[in-house]
Amino acid sequence: MTGYRLTLLVLLLGMWCGMVMAQNNTNSPYTRYGYGHLSDQGSSNSKAMGGVAYGLRDGSQVNFANPASYTAVDSLTFIFDGAVSLQNTNFSNGTLKQNAKNSSFDYITMQFRLAKWCGMSVGVFPFSNVGYSMGETREDTGNSANSSTVTYSGEGGLHQAYVGLGFKIFKNFSVGANISYLWGDITRTSELKFPADATKFPFTRTLSTDIKDYKLDFGIQYTQQWGKKNALTLGAVFSPKRDLNNTTVIGEMVGNTTTGSTYSSRDSVATFGLPMTVGVGLAYVYDKRLTVGADFMMQQWDKVSYLNDDNAFCSRMRVGVGAEYIPNLLGRSYLSHIKYRVGAYYSLPYYKIDGQRAAKEFGVSAGFGLPIPRTGSFLSVTAQYARTKGSKVTFVDENTLRLVIGVTFNERWFFKRKVD
Repeated sequence: MTGYRLTLLVLLLGMWCGMVMAQNNTNSPYTRYGYGHLSDQGSSNSKAMGGVAYGLRDGSQVNFANPASYTAVDSLTFIFDGAVSLQNTNFSNGTLKQNAKNSSFDYITMQFRLAKWCGMSVGVFPFSNVGYSMGETREDTGNSANSSTVTYSGEGGLHQAYVGLGFKIFKNFSVGANISYLWGDITRTSELKFPADATKFPFTRTLSTDIKDYKLDFGIQYTQQWGKKNALTLGAVFSPKRDLNNTTVIGEMVGNTTTGSTYSSRDSVATFGLPMTVGVGLAYVYDKRLTVGADFMMQQWDKVSYLNDDNAFCSRMRVGVGAEYIPNLLGRSYLSHIKYRVGAYYSLPYYKIDGQRAAKEFGVSAGFGLPIPRTGSFLSVTAQYARTKGSKVTFVDENTLRLVIGVTFNERWFFKRKVD
């Protein structure tokens, strides 16, 4: 058993180092807009169940999407949880196709009980990711010397570290809150060149934004039980709207290193905001073996400012459904203890292009929770398929296959061994 513990700790520490050193995990051209691709805030079991999380109360898994769930952990358990993703994405605009492979560290968290009525969790995960590179050629048929190429590129993203507490108000009702520190930088570059005329200097413009601020999330859960085998949990979350402290610098350069260049930079007073978020979810549990859940989430991105633009985004909506099934909790075979998970979701992202919603997204997922012998820990393996469909024929469509591998170190640490 000690060997398993050491192996799991090494894996989780490796994830922690990877999280700190992680690079961009996306090549999506949609990340040119706003904060980029917003990460799904859910643990590995939630990802396999279509992102369902608000009503889940699982004492063996951290559910940082709803801090009220922290009271589900028992007094003897200390949980470490982390996950990594591998993905392949196909991009197409109707005429051109391109593939890109990426990997990322999804999250690393821990959870434990402080008192009979209070649980605590801490963790780190990405909030958003930016990574794109694209270009266009502008032909001048009358004078080829005036033809130009424009390239757009961007990188960076925001990270989120949180500390959360959950409180049991009475037997079936819990509340909780996370306070998070957001930090990160996003750099966007556009470059204009004249390949057919060496006398025309290229022009490069860089916009760099550094964000450091905090974020609050609140949650509640109420469970109604009937009989010995049935339980229904209603969960809800709320995050208030707020502006973000930032440092934004605009840099401009004419020329290049071979022709000589002039460079200037200036600080810009820019507004950035996070929207009000509201989410509700239901989770039904039968005999502690079957869990069925559904979530709805709405974010008012259309009511926040980004780079001094009050009309930069659309509202964001997400609906998810999912289920988890364990064949036999008391079974002797290994297969009877595997957690089988499926899910699906539909989402309207917050990207806006030319004054209209840029895309819609839907996906399906399936996975397993594989127990690690002689421990309370397990390995989660999830396969996801996601499709982002552009709202116009000229917009990019994305098809993504993603493999999520998570490890949960779940052991009883807080007890004393007694020898007669």
